[in-house]
Formats: sequence, C-alpha cells, structure tokens
Amino acid sequence: MRISELSPEIRISASTGEAVASHVHYLDELESLVKEVESLSHDEISSAEKIAVRLRKSLSHFTAAISLSYSSKVRVWKLSYRIWNACVDLCNASNALSSVGTSESCRSLVGQAELRQISSELLLLAGNPQGIPSPAFKCASFFYRTGLIWHDLGMLDRAAANFERATDLTSSAHAEGEEEKRLLLDLSIARARTAWEANDCSLAIAFLGRSKSNLFGSPTGFQVLAEQYLQFGKICLRSSPDASIDVSKLLSEALDLCEKGISISTSGILDLERLKVRCLRFMAAERLQVEDYEGVLRCVRILRGIEGEEHPSVGYVAMKAWIGAGRMAEAEKELKEMMTNKGVPEIACVTAAEAFLAAAGVEAAKSVMLMLLGRCRFGAGAALRVLRRVAEIGGSSGRARVAAELASDERVIALFDGSVAVKERNEMHALLWNWGAEHFRSKDYKISSELFEKSMLYVPRDEEHRTRRANCFRVLSLCHLALAQLDQAQEFIDQAEKLEPNVKCSFLKFKIQLQKEDEEAAINQIQAMLGCIDFNPEFLTLCSHEAIACQSFPVAVASLSVLLNLYSPGRVMPMQEVAVFRNLIALLHRNPESEQEILKCTRRAQARMTELGSESFFGKGAIGTRELGWFAGNTWNMGLKMGNDRKYKLCAEFFELAADFFSAFGEQDEEKQMMVCKSLILCTGAMLNAAEEDKASMIDSDVKKAVEMLHRAEKILPSMLLSADDETDNLVEASNLCFLHTFNTYQLLNMLDEDSSNQQLQLTKSFASTKACKPHNLLHIGLFACQGRKPNPKVAEFCFSSCLSSLLSSPTPDFQMVSIVLRKLICLANLGRTENKDEEAYTIYRQAYQIIVGLKEGEYPMEEGKWLAMTAWNKSGTAVRLGQVGMARKWMKMGLDLGRRIPGMENYIRTMEECFAKFEAECGLPKSSSQAA
Repeated sequence: MRISELSPEIRISASTGEAVASHVHYLDELESLVKEVESLSHDEISSAEKIAVRLRKSLSHFTAAISLSYSSKVRVWKLSYRIWNACVDLCNASNALSSVGTSESCRSLVGQAELRQISSELLLLAGNPQGIPSPAFKCASFFYRTGLIWHDLGMLDRAAANFERATDLTSSAHAEGEEEKRLLLDLSIARARTAWEANDCSLAIAFLGRSKSNLFGSPTGFQVLAEQYLQFGKICLRSSPDASIDVSKLLSEALDLCEKGISISTSGILDLERLKVRCLRFMAAERLQVEDYEGVLRCVRILRGIEGEEHPSVGYVAMKAWIGAGRMAEAEKELKEMMTNKGVPEIACVTAAEAFLAAAGVEAAKSVMLMLLGRCRFGAGAALRVLRRVAEIGGSSGRARVAAELASDERVIALFDGSVAVKERNEMHALLWNWGAEHFRSKDYKISSELFEKSMLYVPRDEEHRTRRANCFRVLSLCHLALAQLDQAQEFIDQAEKLEPNVKCSFLKFKIQLQKEDEEAAINQIQAMLGCIDFNPEFLTLCSHEAIACQSFPVAVASLSVLLNLYSPGRVMPMQEVAVFRNLIALLHRNPESEQEILKCTRRAQARMTELGSESFFGKGAIGTRELGWFAGNTWNMGLKMGNDRKYKLCAEFFELAADFFSAFGEQDEEKQMMVCKSLILCTGAMLNAAEEDKASMIDSDVKKAVEMLHRAEKILPSMLLSADDETDNLVEASNLCFLHTFNTYQLLNMLDEDSSNQQLQLTKSFASTKACKPHNLLHIGLFACQGRKPNPKVAEFCFSSCLSSLLSSPTPDFQMVSIVLRKLICLANLGRTENKDEEAYTIYRQAYQIIVGLKEGEYPMEEGKWLAMTAWNKSGTAVRLGQVGMARKWMKMGLDLGRRIPGMENYIRTMEECFAKFEAECGLPKSSSQAA
C-alpha cells in the first residue's frame, strides 16, 4: 500500500508555498481534533466514533504527492503518538463501561479502533523523518496492533488490511534487534490467525510456513510458532473445518519446532518441554481418532519416558488404544492404574470406566463398579454414570439383569443414603423407572417388574415420598397383571391403595376382576369408582375398552350405561354423548336377546335428540350426518329384523323411532323422506299384525296414532310417485308403499265403531285411480273386504270387477288370477240380496264363457273351468224345482257350453247332453242349437 493512496483526491498546489500554508492550516485543524480526543473522559467514550469521522475527513486533505517539511513530518508523528496514547488511556477507562449496554459498548470499541487506525495512517503519512530510529517498524507496529484490535472485534477484513500494510512496511526494511524480528514473526502469525478465522485454512497454514523464516534463534520464537501450530491442530482435531487439512502434519510441525527450539536453546527449555508434552498428548488423541492404535501407544511410551507428572489423559488414551487393538487385559490394567492414581481426577476415572464398560460389555459392569466404589469420594454420581452406561450397551435382557443386580447391591444402595445424595438418588430411581417403562412398552413384563421393584430401593419410606411409592406399587400391579399373576397383582394394588387411595387403584382392581372373570365384582367396582375423589368420567370409557378386550360385554354395557347417566349441560366429558349411545347399542347387538335393551337405549337417544336438537346431539357437518345416519339405519334394520322374527310390537316401535330419526334429516332430503314414509307405513302394518296375532282389537289410542302416522305418510307418497316416473325399481317400491298405505288405512277404518263402509269404498276407488294400483293389490283388498267382522261387499265387488278389467286389458292376462276373480264375483253375486241376483250371476258366467272361448288348451285353469261348468249346471236344479223352465233351460245350456270348452269333461258332457235332451223333451221345448245363448 502506497501513502499516495490515502487521499487521491488532493492535487498538488501551484506553488510549494501555497501547499505549505495549506498543510499548516490542516495540521492545526488536526491538532485541535487531537486535543478533543485527549480531553475525552471515560463517560464520553461513545463520542470517539464521531471524532474519528472528523479526523478522517481532515486527513483526507493530505496527499503523498506533496512532500511535507521536516517540521511538519515531526509534528504529524507527534500527533499520531498523541492519538495513540489517548486511545490507550481510553482503553484503560473502558473497564468502567461494564454497566453500559452491549450495543453502546460495542460502538465505543469500534470508535477507539478507528482512532488507532487514524493514528497508524498518520504515521504512514509522516513517512521517515530524520532522527527517528526504525520508523518503518514503528509504523508497522501501529498497523499490527490496530489489526489485532479489529481482529478481536470480529472485523477480519480490516484486520487483514492492517496486517498487509504492516507487512509492506517491513518487507523492504532490515530487522535489527530481537524486538523487530519478533514483530515479523507475530505479524505472520497474526495473518495466519485472521485467514484461519476467515475460513481460508490453506492460506493460514501457508502463512505459518512463512513464519519459519522469521524465527530469530530464540526459544520464545519456536514456542510461539509451535503453540500456533498446536492450536490449529487442536481445532481441527475437535471439528475440522476443512477435510483436506492434515491434522497429523500440523501437530508434527508443532512437535518439530519444540524439538528444534530445545536443541538450540540453553535456557527456557522447560516451557518448550511442557509444550512438547502437550503436542504428544494431542498427537496421541489424533492417532486415536484415526484408529492408529500403534501410533497412540508410541506417543504414550514417549510421554512416559519424559520426566514429570503424567497427565490424566495419557492413561485414558492408552486404555482406548488397547481397547481398539482388542487387548482388553491391558486396557483393564490401564484403568486400574488410573483408579489407583490419586492425581487422576474422579471425573476422568468415571469417564474411563464408562469407555471401558462400553467396550467390555455389561459383564464387566460389576468389577468396574467395585473399582469406582473404592476410588470415588462421592460414589453415588459415579455409580449412577455406570448404570447409565449399562443402560446404553449390551442386549436388552442381559443389561437389565446386570443393572438390577448392581442396583440391589447393598454397597451401591449405601452410596445413595443420606441427604448429600438426594439428587443422585432421585436420578437413580428415575433411571431404573424409565428403563422399566421401556421394557413395559416392549411387553417384557418380567424384566420390567424387576426394574420397577429395584427402583423402589431408591425411594425413601417417608410421608414426602408416599405418592411415589404408591405409583411403584401400581405399576408393579400392572406388570403382574400382564403376566397373569393375579394374586400378586392384587397384593400390590392393595398396598398402593393403603398408601394413596384413588381412582387409578380402583381401575386396576377392576382390571384384575375382569381377568378373574368375576363380572359382578367388576360391575360393583365401576360403581366404587364414582366415589373416588379424583374420579374422571374418562375412566368409564377405559373400563368399557378393557371389558371389550376381555370379551366381557355385560361389563362394557354397564360401564357405558353409568357413563350416560353423568351427562349434564356444561360438564366436560371424554366423548360425545351420541358416541356413547352408539357404542352401547353396538355392544347390545352382540347379545341376540337384547332387543328390549336396544329399544330402550334407542328410545332414550331419540328423546335426547328431541331435547337437545339434532345438531347439538349428533354434531354438525359430515360427522353429525354420519351419526344420524347410523342411528336411523340401525333402527330401521332392527325394525326389519323384528318383523322377520314376527315380534310385531317391537317391530312397530323400532319403525316409529326410525321415522323420527329419518325426519331429522329435513324435508329437503327426498331419499330420507322416502324412508320416513316407509317407516311410518311399516310401523302401522306391524301394529295391525301385532293386534291380529294377539287376536285382540287395537285400543283407540293406538288406532288414532296409527291413523296419524298414515296421514303423515300420505303427504310424502305423491312426491315419491312423481319422482319414480323413470326409475322402475323406485316405481315398484313406491307402488307397494301406496298399496300398503291403502290397505293399512282400510284395516284401521274397519276398527272404527261407526260405519265406515263408504269411506273404505272411496279409499279403494282413490287407490284404484292411481298408477300405483296393480290387479293383485285390488284382489288382496277385495279378499280382505269379504272377510272379517265387518265385510264390505261393495268394496269387494268393486275390487274384483276392477281387477278383472285390469287383467283382461293386459296383453298377456294372468288367467289363474282371472279365474280366482271370476269365482269371487260369482260368490258375491250368489250372496246378493236383490231379486236379480241370478241374472247378475248369469252375466258373470256368460262373461267367463266369453273369456274361455278362443283360449288354448290348458291356458285357463282346468279345475276352475270345471267349477264354472258344474256350478252353472247345478243352478238349473233349483230352477227346475221351482218350476222355472226357462231359467232351468238357460242354466243347463250355460253349464253344457262351458263344459264343452274345458278339457277332461268329455264323460260329463255326454251325461249332461242326455239330461238336457230329456229335459227339453219332457217340457215340450224345441230342440236347442249346440251353441250357448
């Protein structure tokens, strides 16, 4: 760096006189600023940065292009020193800033560093005035020390710049004297440290290499450089910033420098010898890190060959090397020597014991523990660390066994007695407890119980630790319960309850009773839980889970039933009330004979839904919809099941509840409205079937309720029929529902005290006019109208007539059904009370004959055809007895004509023809044609 670069903006004046006058002016200005610096007190240190800015501005007016006079140079030199000395005073006063905030203190230090920087640059500006010895080295010293300050402040770029300037100043000067040579060495080392901290490790090592040329034959120089090599080696050994750096080479360089320094020195060898020992120790550690165990042992042998007290780490690395080499006997010997060496700190002994234990395995744990018991003054901590190490190594069962054995040793237990080892005793208990919990989670209950039991050895038997002992007894009860050792489990939980009775104890007793399959005792224990001070309803859900796991469903039902009784407004519960109902009903389904309980629970859920509202009870959104759907679907399925089992009373109640649940979906949901309609209709059907099965009439209130249900269903049916136009399956279902609605209504009208025949007829006619009406529906209603305690001939006649018309209008009539309808119409006509009943009957026979004519053989049921022919012929007998010749002839001829159309009546026909001819002859009637009239 050239001096001219400080202020390139200044240009040389036209005349030297003018420049001198100008410089004098600026020097005066500088001097006034220096006085301000000198006048700063420790309370005004924070102002240093502001003055530095003004000094920098004043300094910018100078340029190296104009030579200063001798007096000006001397004056600048003095000003530089005055600033530097003022900074020294400020630095000494900075200790008073301990109470100043961190940010303000940092600004003050930066300000002081700026002042020192300006002081250094003033020396550089002054150049080399005559009479001042070694001005270049003095200036370089300022830059060097300023760089150190910037380095301490973490401003590595500025530190490096100062070190470079110092190097430039000393590169062309000849160092005379030890002080100047030391500066060159310190400068190289400083540049190396700065480069290292800037993460340029290769450059840092290169600077250290250059430093060798600045060694000035003094042991101090060799020691300083070796120390720096060692520091870099230590840093790399702990965490190498650059994988390409050879740590071994750095440590070897440090060791070589120590040996060279010792060889050329006659005094000051002791410090170098100590440094050499340190280098060898770290070299041994480095060799251990790269697993060069022979190298480690060589370093150890050299170290032990040097007189003086052995460092505790030497035995440790030697032990580690023997372990690495697989020579455990030598490693154990090293460990024993460490234990017997009073100069080795206890912590080092414990650390070595841990390392040896990790390599030797849990089998060596007891011998290691005995070594520590005799070595460590505060053995509880050491024993605890050994147990921790055992917990980290070896097989699961093996280490647990060793740990339990060590923990139960009387000599170990004695270490943890008294108030001194309270912390260690608690930690020992926690270690064994956590280890036991780990085995418990992995279902290794035998080892777990052993560890829990040993952990109790570290719990004092006083009132303060009563709760902890109770916890131990509870967890031991759990372990024995898992091992199916129920008597032991009972003993431990009884002990826990004596110490601290609570709901946890009660719950464990419940689990034991479940395992013993004593369901009655388990249910009683559920009731006992309610009386516990710390009772929480969540324990009832746990009881239900445990009971289900044990396949004890009555107990699970009992626990959920008790839980349901606890729900009240504002009380926080472990699960939603609707979920409890759902789980309870699901459990009841496991018992095939629990229909009454399911009905009771479902009815209770419906009541809560009505009381709280659908959203509040089931929940909002998709979750609430799913819950409601579950209850509706389950109740519907139960209704169907009860119907299949012919338990019509239960069936009716389930369908009634199903209608309420489906109604909760709202009128906008057409699919659910259809389910409401189906549930209501099936409910009334079940009520009617129940009354018929009991052979008793429905009471008036039930009739009224059934009628109301059918009125509700009647409002939904039209929309169902309308929406089912294009869907065959839905149309069939809607048609069936429409018929069931009509048929159930008809039956209910039949139960009314007043005459309802006209209402029934009107109801039937309304149904017949809908698209839902099918011939078999009319036949069914007609057949029912002919029977019962209140037959309705008008309805029957209408149904049979309409049914016959509908059948005959079909492209492929069902003649089996046609024959049934014709027979029923004829029977109705015969039962008629009018004078024209024979004519009405004859009309039906004639219609039947017209139907039969043209049919293929066997298409009309043969037996029904025979019945028609024979009954028509037989009716002539009554006419003959009454002397009604014309009527008799007409019936004979109808019977004969029908018989001729029926296969299998040939023998009857011959007899009938003979009788008919004889009748005509006797009565003097003209012989009739062979066709029916």
